[in-house]
Amino acid sequence: MIDVSLLAPPRRWPVRLLSALRRRLRTSELWLILLSVAVGAAAGLLAVFQSRIAHAMQSALYHIGPNDHLSAVAAISPMRALWLAVGGLALGLFTWAVSRRRSTRLVDVVEANALHGGVLGLADSVIVCIQTIISNGFGASVGLEAAYAQAGGAAASYAGGRLKLRRHDMRILVGAGAGAAIGAAFGAPLTGAFYAFEIVIGSYTPSAIAPVAAACLTSVMVAKGVGGLPYSIEIKAQHSPDAIGYALYSGLGLICALAGVAIMQLVAGAERLVRRSPISQAMRPAVGGLLLGGLALVSPQTLSAGHGALHLDLAVGMPVALLAVVLLLKTSASIVSLGFGFRGGLFFASLFLGSLLGQIYAGLLDLTPLTEKLTPENAALVGMGALAVSIVGGPLTMSFLVLETTSDFGVAAATLAAALIASTVVRERFGYSFSTWRLHLRGETIRSARDIGWMRALTAGRMMRPDPQTVAAATRVEAFRQRFPLGSTSRVILLDADARYQGILVTSDVFAEGVDPQAEVATLAISKDLALSPETDVAAVMKIFEASGTDELAVIDAERHVLGLLAEAYVVRRYAGELERQQLEFYGESRE
Repeated sequence: MIDVSLLAPPRRWPVRLLSALRRRLRTSELWLILLSVAVGAAAGLLAVFQSRIAHAMQSALYHIGPNDHLSAVAAISPMRALWLAVGGLALGLFTWAVSRRRSTRLVDVVEANALHGGVLGLADSVIVCIQTIISNGFGASVGLEAAYAQAGGAAASYAGGRLKLRRHDMRILVGAGAGAAIGAAFGAPLTGAFYAFEIVIGSYTPSAIAPVAAACLTSVMVAKGVGGLPYSIEIKAQHSPDAIGYALYSGLGLICALAGVAIMQLVAGAERLVRRSPISQAMRPAVGGLLLGGLALVSPQTLSAGHGALHLDLAVGMPVALLAVVLLLKTSASIVSLGFGFRGGLFFASLFLGSLLGQIYAGLLDLTPLTEKLTPENAALVGMGALAVSIVGGPLTMSFLVLETTSDFGVAAATLAAALIASTVVRERFGYSFSTWRLHLRGETIRSARDIGWMRALTAGRMMRPDPQTVAAATRVEAFRQRFPLGSTSRVILLDADARYQGILVTSDVFAEGVDPQAEVATLAISKDLALSPETDVAAVMKIFEASGTDELAVIDAERHVLGLLAEAYVVRRYAGELERQQLEFYGESRE
């Protein structure tokens, strides 16, 4: 007798291996750390790859050396300045072609972690990276950091999706991938780690520390191993500030906060004006490229992210008036770039603008009778961190960037003090970083990458009881009493002749003394004009219950057909249960 099971094809070993790995990842934090190491390596390689492509484009178009920076060239000829318009045209046509094939918006890492549990589509990420490389490669005043973070986060999201990670683990892994890419770009693992915590994950969770740190350390080592050249900020800190110096740097933090809010508002205003203009979407970057070309003829420091210009200005020791002109030109270039549709981030551009603002601040203090003076180098470092915090966010991210750049704890502490002041002022007066501000303009309400997607997923449609008792609104009280004896049910939903919602009837009210047995039950209905839609999330549901003072509400569709009944007590229990689960995941106890 032949065993039939022997004739069945054996299960492929990759499938068995993948299943075993999924089980390990769900029960062991060590395996999540090992996966983070692999994601960090991929993020480092992707960052180096994108950097080389963009720099190769700049070298070919503007004839700069392999170790030179576009923003540090002496001058740009009018013919080469036209490359900005050509790049804008290429970007506009690419974006137009993409929009013809898709109806949904592109999702970045912050939005993915805040709303979608870390799920980040590969197609979205490839499009964002191509758009950013085109923009930076042709010299627009944007950085590659958006592409770095997007690619690192996408690699993490793809791996997490294949391994079916839980929502919390997926968010950690995506944060680790994005932070690892930033760490590799700057050769600064601590900066990358706190970028992940503050910008992408939205909190410092104990369960995320080891995976994020492992990914960032790995990415930096891999990037250096393959010959990647990080964004080295070669500014030597001078003497550490004293108490008066801290006070002066606090004033710089306040100025940077106001400047950061102004820049974000101006970018948003420019985008609104361009959208209202008769210029087609495909041609907007080309028109913006012509404007950028004019600015580049005045000063090449307006081009690209500004890495070369940052070092050049400090090395030359430019006067305050000239620094102010460069600040104005670079700010204008960034606003034009983003307003007219170029893709990229303001991470490094905000560092450059902050360094200019810090030098101007130090120069103006020299003109006052104050005996305390600030060195241009220290002021540039502090301004760099404070303005970047105002625009990008992340006080510890920028403070650790200064620390890893200078190895000077005194200047890093002064940067932290200024950054905290800038962050507080921006949060109180404005409430958004640049990434979340752009999401706000699109109609979203998130203010950070903190996970609120679970609340949006917990809707009235998911929580409702789908089989409520119903009765015709024209039913007589006497007939109702016979059909629903006292104690059989607490509430009944009333419907009209077309089965549309007409309110809720409390059963005890029907049996109250003095009620006419021949009256229609519709005369006793409550919440006639109050109901929930199935898409209403748990936070909105709780607010509606609190405002209405009722215990149960019907869930109806757009035609007022009843879908179910939802009780406030059940909503509170579900919400408390989800909060407890989030808390367990926060401390890494959900694996136990």
